[in-house]
Amino acid sequence: LKAVILIGGPQKGTRFRPLSFEVPKPLFPVAGVPMVQHHIEACAKVPGLKEILLIGFYQPNEALSRFLVSAQQEFKIPIRYLQEYAALGTGGGIYHFRDQILSGGAEAFFVLNADVCSEFPLQEMLEFRQRHGDMHSFVILGTTANRTQALNYGCIVANTDTQEVQHYVEKPSTFVSEIINCGIYLFTPAIFQHIGEVFQRNQQELVLEENSNGWQRAEVIRLEQDVFTALAGSGKLYVYKTDGFWSQIKSAGSAIYASRLYLNQYSKKHPERLAQNKPGGPIIRGNVYIHPTASIDSTAVLGPNVSIGEGVTVGAGVRVRESIILHGASLHDHTCVLNTIVGWDSTIGRWARVEGTPSDPNPNDPYAKIDSETLFRDGRLTPSITILGCSVTIPAEVVILNSIVLPHKELSRSYKNQIIL
Repeated sequence: LKAVILIGGPQKGTRFRPLSFEVPKPLFPVAGVPMVQHHIEACAKVPGLKEILLIGFYQPNEALSRFLVSAQQEFKIPIRYLQEYAALGTGGGIYHFRDQILSGGAEAFFVLNADVCSEFPLQEMLEFRQRHGDMHSFVILGTTANRTQALNYGCIVANTDTQEVQHYVEKPSTFVSEIINCGIYLFTPAIFQHIGEVFQRNQQELVLEENSNGWQRAEVIRLEQDVFTALAGSGKLYVYKTDGFWSQIKSAGSAIYASRLYLNQYSKKHPERLAQNKPGGPIIRGNVYIHPTASIDSTAVLGPNVSIGEGVTVGAGVRVRESIILHGASLHDHTCVLNTIVGWDSTIGRWARVEGTPSDPNPNDPYAKIDSETLFRDGRLTPSITILGCSVTIPAEVVILNSIVLPHKELSRSYKNQIIL
């Protein structure tokens, strides 16, 4: 058994700017640890899982190498990064590295997209496959969305008794099903035969279209549109529906929501990761993660849903709620930070207020998912969470609302609903 995590590459993650300028998106901290570490931790818990492969087309940089070394030591499992020569799509990447995935005689392997947050019910998917279908079937993790939001995802129509996938449509234009694809799969080596057929077909089409300018590659294969659509109804594809939490992490706003889901999971599974109220310590409300190296005044009030990174300084009387404060940031006395991501090494002056508008799913709808907001609506910036890039300085006694501040800016006044370049 192996696991493959698809981490994408630098041309994506545009909705994640300016945060993705500083660190590859999979390494962005959510609930105190890099986003992809939650995936690795879940994979490492599956009995008999021998190796984890990360596939993407980031240049292997120092941050990524350092992360892989520390994750291998922490989870005691071999973890390797395989770099694609170009963006090959969700199916093309695993097809390109099929020899590496199958080396050592892998009988089955998980594929996880890095930009989702989930409880990752991997063990349950294995048991489900043993109960349904045969050992050669493939399993998609599915969850329920509401009717309008389902259109933004891959929709799955399954047989209610056997859970066999009969029909699969990626982002349909009209309602197809409330069951959506979570981007987490369990495959056997037989999947490569199906991806190979798509590859052959792509090659034949390219030969026929001589005027394709050579920019289309036969190797670019999308699991969802190219493979699942064809496999549906063949008796080989099944869906395992989860009631656990699941969300996509596409925009920076969705990172705060994902952080809330993970912090909530910590309260059940890793209470030691959450800050407690102690004499002489800050006032903690709800779930809060504080890095051991952070220095926090005892009169600060933090939470709910706050994650404080390495070496952060929080002054007297500071209020932080629904926010991620990244390493090295400094919040001076009596600042108020709500629905905001404060970038690395940024400084917020005394009595300043930095606030955003949350983009949370509707709390009254149990199946609501987070909407991937467009940056602009009707020519205006959509009110969203406030993001400070790295090394931003905000002066004392100003108000910053619903704004995005690019890195290395020194502001001199208040701003509202602006992108500050």
